[in-house]
Amino acid sequence: MIQPRNKRPVPQSVPIEAAELTLDSVLELLESSGRPYDAEFIRSIYAFSAEKHGDQRRRSGEPYLTHPLHVAWLLAEWGFDQVCVVVGLLHDVIEDTLTTREVIADEFGEEVAELVDGVTKIGQHAYVRRDDAQAETFRKLILASVRDIRVILVKLADRLHNMMTLEHMNSDSQRRIARETLEIYAPIAHRLGMAKVQADLEDLSFFYLRPGRYRELEAKIQQKLKGARSEIQKVDKRLKKELAGAGLEARITFRVKRLYSIYQKLRRQGIEVDQLYDYLAFRIVTEDVKDCYAALGVVHQAWQPLPGRFKDYIAMPKANLYQSLHTTLLAEGGQPFEVQIRTRDMDSIAEEGIAAHWSYKQGKPDKRDENRKMAWLRQVLDWQKEIADPRAFLTALKLDLFPDEVYTFSPGGDVLAFPRGAMPLDFAYRIHTELGHRCSGARVNGKLVSLKTELQTGDRVEILTSNNRSPSRDWLGLVKTSRARSKIRHWLNTEQKKRSGEIGRRLLERAVRKHKVSPKRAFDSDRMRAYLEKEGIANLDDLFSRVGFGKLSPAQVVPRLLSEEELSTQEEKPNKLLSAVSKMLPFGSDAIAVRGDGDMLAYLAKCCKPLPGERIIGYITRGRGVSVHSAECPNVKNLLYDPEREIEVSWARTPNEVYSIQLEIETEDEPGMLARLTDTMTKAGSNIRQISASTREPGKGLIDVIVEVRDQKHFERLSHAIQDLKGVFEVTRRMGS
Repeated sequence: MIQPRNKRPVPQSVPIEAAELTLDSVLELLESSGRPYDAEFIRSIYAFSAEKHGDQRRRSGEPYLTHPLHVAWLLAEWGFDQVCVVVGLLHDVIEDTLTTREVIADEFGEEVAELVDGVTKIGQHAYVRRDDAQAETFRKLILASVRDIRVILVKLADRLHNMMTLEHMNSDSQRRIARETLEIYAPIAHRLGMAKVQADLEDLSFFYLRPGRYRELEAKIQQKLKGARSEIQKVDKRLKKELAGAGLEARITFRVKRLYSIYQKLRRQGIEVDQLYDYLAFRIVTEDVKDCYAALGVVHQAWQPLPGRFKDYIAMPKANLYQSLHTTLLAEGGQPFEVQIRTRDMDSIAEEGIAAHWSYKQGKPDKRDENRKMAWLRQVLDWQKEIADPRAFLTALKLDLFPDEVYTFSPGGDVLAFPRGAMPLDFAYRIHTELGHRCSGARVNGKLVSLKTELQTGDRVEILTSNNRSPSRDWLGLVKTSRARSKIRHWLNTEQKKRSGEIGRRLLERAVRKHKVSPKRAFDSDRMRAYLEKEGIANLDDLFSRVGFGKLSPAQVVPRLLSEEELSTQEEKPNKLLSAVSKMLPFGSDAIAVRGDGDMLAYLAKCCKPLPGERIIGYITRGRGVSVHSAECPNVKNLLYDPEREIEVSWARTPNEVYSIQLEIETEDEPGMLARLTDTMTKAGSNIRQISASTREPGKGLIDVIVEVRDQKHFERLSHAIQDLKGVFEVTRRMGS
């Protein structure tokens, strides 16, 4: 169902009646689902939550208690048990009140306390970066969810209700929360097979991240539907007639694909809405598997199937246990439409996912169904132990959460699922780490292919190896799976640390010899041991590695190891190279006002040119100081394969300078659009350096503009002002402008 234009999408997994609910509404749902529950126990927990949250208010002005009540209602609506529901009522009391885990355990038992603690965020302190705290929170969430799947279910309900009330947050928070939802929570719902929840989270995120594009796409789909209604009715009527004529009992429903799903397809295929045909889908639900294949034969006889558009997910289920037959047919009027055919059980699993499997034995979930659904989380645990850096862990988690789209075969006939775009290296590392490290090529369906070949569903893959082969940094740009990426990074880190240790040792030995001191005596001295202990450096190898990486210079270390008499033996000459480099590069200028560790040189990376106030990351280069990148820079993911080369940097105070940035603005192609844009930019206090406009397609324009801004906040105000203009679909800052 397409929502009214310009209104926040109403989640399909949440009946509208939930807008005004009470605790009795939750109890009624538990009663109707047939789950055992203790009404007095639930009421006591509700009273406890109300007491602890007290007079707290949400951004909307509503009492805070409305949020945990909605979360509990969602969990009951999805068919989960009493414990899951009461954790929904309590999920914020540790995080947002003075209540401790011990208090909850004393009041309501260890099981409830453990689950509430599992959904509680790790506290963020002044000395902890936001993204570090976020990463550690997700690490904790995964660990807790492996122990008990209900932790992640409560988090999904919590996030869905937060997305439903996101209009009360400021625009920056809306975008941040929506992006996190799209990257992590929606994929988790997909992994659990909760299709409605996944689609709701995606559409809500799309609405806040790309409001112009959302409105445009919504209007165009509505327009296409108006012209196709008579065709839809004809197809529906004929489907019922053909199936009845074949003696098949089936339930037939019709739907329009969700907006974010359509948006993704348009981007993936590089097409526009006018070229999109299979946005319509009919669903045929039969009694058993035999009838599914019989129904497929009927529809293929009645309409012409499009070649290459048939998928059998019954014989080969998706990783989240989804099963269905998919085929695309051509209606009499030339309108393609998709047909999905499945049994009642398959339909329940496809829509509700793990909720459809939620059976109990003595009040606990059936472990067989839970284990199959949560296998991917256990795989995450396998590789996350190797990743110490929090942000590297979060990046890998996002990669691992991408839906499996490609199904391949090993030479032995095993079926392996991969994200779309996966390559032979991903396949090799899935089989064994050493097979990946020594991978030199592959045979796909018996033919030799390069490592850059994308795998397709049905491919039979055989990996070729060589003892002379080893991973290279370029491989990080090829692989699509977190397992492959983490294994390659681990190998690169080990080799890099080994080489850097050798370089660092040589540099320190040379610096010590300048003062006519034996390196062996200096390295094995009490001064060295005291220095290592004071600086928190584990051992000599760690020190050599830091010097080799460039985190420490010999000039910083040597004075701490030698006596004044030894130091005076030979006075160090001024570093002419450093002076020369300082003159050549704008280190320390107002345009590059950042603070690094010690006296290390720092400069802004040309690939992203971060603005003052923007989140930044420092990366130690070889011989050129610290390269400072925007935290959102696409190159950062590839650069930071070695966390040891990252260094803390922050903005220093700078005078009111201006910085040029390049914006790409997608708009309606209509008179006065350019004038409205330039007027908005001027009112926002931005000087326009250069502007050009072009037409991409009928009715749509593209405007490239270089404007001056003072800092990140100024850029955000400008971006939001442009985005709010009527006729603007999307505003994108181009990195490296």
